[in-house]
This record gives sequence, C-alpha cells and structure tokens, in this order.
Amino acid sequence: MAVAPPIAPARRKQVLRVLFISLLLDLISFTFILPLFPKLLEFYRNTEIERSGTVLSRILYGLNTYKNSFSKPINDRYDIVLLGGAMGSLFSLCQAIASPFIGTLSDRYGRRTALLWSMIGNIASVALWCAATDFRTFLASRVVGGLSEGNVQLALAIATDVSSDEERGKTMAMVGACFSIAFTFGPALGAALSQITTVAANPFATAAGVSLLLIVTETVYLYVALPETHPRQQPKTNGHTQPEKPVVEKRERTNSHMLLNLTHFSFIFFFSGMEFSLPFMTYDLFAYKAKDSGRLLGYIGLVASLLQGGVVRRMHPLRVVQVGVVSCAAAFFLLARLDTERGLYGAATLLAVTSSTVVTGLNSLSSFEAGSEERGEKLGNHRSFGQFGRALGPLIFCTMYWWAGRDVAYAIGGAGMVGVAGLVFGGLKAPKGLQIKPAKNNVATEARA
Repeated sequence: MAVAPPIAPARRKQVLRVLFISLLLDLISFTFILPLFPKLLEFYRNTEIERSGTVLSRILYGLNTYKNSFSKPINDRYDIVLLGGAMGSLFSLCQAIASPFIGTLSDRYGRRTALLWSMIGNIASVALWCAATDFRTFLASRVVGGLSEGNVQLALAIATDVSSDEERGKTMAMVGACFSIAFTFGPALGAALSQITTVAANPFATAAGVSLLLIVTETVYLYVALPETHPRQQPKTNGHTQPEKPVVEKRERTNSHMLLNLTHFSFIFFFSGMEFSLPFMTYDLFAYKAKDSGRLLGYIGLVASLLQGGVVRRMHPLRVVQVGVVSCAAAFFLLARLDTERGLYGAATLLAVTSSTVVTGLNSLSSFEAGSEERGEKLGNHRSFGQFGRALGPLIFCTMYWWAGRDVAYAIGGAGMVGVAGLVFGGLKAPKGLQIKPAKNNVATEARA
C-alpha cells in the first residue's frame, strides 16, 4: 500500500477544525427529527386514515398484523413506535447498501468530491421533508437521505488521512464527541422548533426548514474550507510517460477486516435492539412520557460527551472497545432486573460508557488496517456491517421482548453481548506499533504532550 506524504501540523489542525464544525452542523440537523417521529407519524396517520390504498395504510396494516400475532397484548400506543422503528430500519438498510459505494468513490475521486456529492443528496432529502405534506413524500425523503448519507464515514476517512497512528485514537474520539454533543442538544432543539407552525399542511416545516438551513450552511462551508486529503487517482499511463512507481508502505495487518466487521455487526445488532426497546420498558415500568425519555437520553448523551472529551481520547483503541462491551453487557443484565428509577439511571450510566467507546474504538482499529488507497472502501464496508445490524436488531429484539418478556429478552441480549466480548478479548489485537502501554507510561506520555 502506498505511503501518504506526511501532513503538516497546521494543515491537520485546519482539516480537523473543519470536520468538527461540519459534523456538528450535520448531526444536529440529523437529530432534529428524532423526538418528532411519534407526532410526525401520528400526523400523517390522522390525515390519511380515511384514504384506503395509500402507502401508509398498507404499511400500518402489515405492522398491525405482525403486532397481533403475539399472544401478549401490545398497547395501541406502540403502533407509532413500531412505524418509527420500521422507518429507522429502512434508513439503516439504505445506508448499509450505499456505504461501500460511497467509500469506494472517495478512494477513486477524492474524499472532498465524494463528500460534496453526498451533501447534495442530503439537501435533496431535507428539502423533500420540508415539502412532505403526505407520508409518501416523507418516505421518499428518508430513502434519499439513507442512500446519500456518507458524511460520517467520509469524515472518519478524512480524519484518518491526516492522522498518524499515534494520533488516531484522539481523532476518532473527536468524531465520537460530535455525536454525543449533537445527541445532547439536537433533539431538544428539534422539539422546540416543532412547536412553531409556519405551514399548516406540514406542521413540522419549521424544524425541517432550519435543518435544511444547517445542511446548506454545512455544504457551503465544506466547499470553501475543506481541502482534499486524498487526491483523485491518476491514470497509470499517459501514452508515452511511464508512471512513477509508488513507495510501498510495509504495514503488517493485525486484525482482519472480516473480524472487525463481524464484531461491529454483532455489537450494533444487540445494542440497537436494546436501544429501541427502552421506550417500551420505561413506559411499562415507570409510565414514562416523551419528556421523561428525552431527559434520560439527554443524560446518556451528556455523560458520553464528557467521557469522550476527557477519558476516551487518552485510551488505546482496543482498551476503549473492551471497556465498552463489558459495560454494555452489565447494562443488559441490570435492565433485566431493575425495578427503580435509580437502577434505570445506573444502567443509563453504563450505556453512556458504551456509547462513548465501542464504535469509536472499532472505527479506529478498522482505520489501522487500511492503506490510504483503500481506506474509503474499507471504512465504508465497516459502516455497512454496522448499519445492517441496526436494521435487523430492533425488529428481532422487540420480537423477543414481546414473546418472552423483559427479563428473558435482556438476559439473552446480555448473553449475546458476552459473546461480543469474547470476540473482542479473544480475537482483536492491538495494531502493530501501537501496543497497549502500562497506565503509568500513558500518564508520562500525556504529561510530555
């Protein structure tokens, strides 16, 4: 694999600053819609309930057939939750399909070029949401968004392009911090904007309009400020001149991409299922309403962002993943047995540790195993496996939850996460040249930095 030229510190700082700002804009815009899903889908159901043969009526018929197949009665309030879960699975499935192609295009034509084309798709998606006076248009906006959403994986590839092996963990933690900050503030801002009605035919047009403004601002900012970190591949010959032979980077791979991808899929499969089932559990046990669930999610996001900013970026990527999967397994077993809100927030603390660690660490480990000319493709494949897990996890886990009950479902989830921990501790290794150091050495290194 070819060696990329060294990156000047000033250029690296510039690129990371642009990435941080653009990702914040992107993820805050993305999280606007999360707390709106129940009322947004309820709005479409109420406006189209009298019309037969619509896309929404057919989807609801299928979901109710599925729901009524369970011996345990399922409250009608979950109809909208199920529909939201189906929409989330569709979005993740579209991302899983598109991610490898977006990554490969970034290797061939450049990261900046691929990212700007991805942003055009994002603009089209949010514009469709602004105009979505019926469910069919809203569904189209989610499909377009899922197929064009390449910002996160391309940000990871760009961050890797400008980071040395020693800097990789801190850089990935910065990307993870963007997620935590956005998920702390974005949903609350989206919920506030949804209270402002500017278009009667689409009560959520204000939130959609501000989201569109953020995406357009991000696109213009990227066009003006982001340099290319992976220039377009040049033809191998030009007729007469022989191509210059690239310098070959002698990098010994430590972890296979298949093992990393399988670990990513397995973790997201169980974690996303648990994540989606939380509203059911908190409603059943504590009669939680939307504001209570929002407070719980905000707490998780706040703790996760503090951990990423102060702890995770100083840890070895493999250790980050190990801590996260153990914390997640403990959270599963606690969720299976808790009966107090204190216990719930204890589990939420463990989930915050998980949210701040596992995906960040796996992304970092995956980036170590890819050369610059294949980095987009490999990171795209890695993300694709995770999104397939996110598409399947909620459906299968909630099926267990309704068939077998909370205790059994979370116990099985905990056992599954123990299996993931087995993959992490038994299969994954520290990349060559980046071995895990004793704690005292890490402290000394940080003091010299």
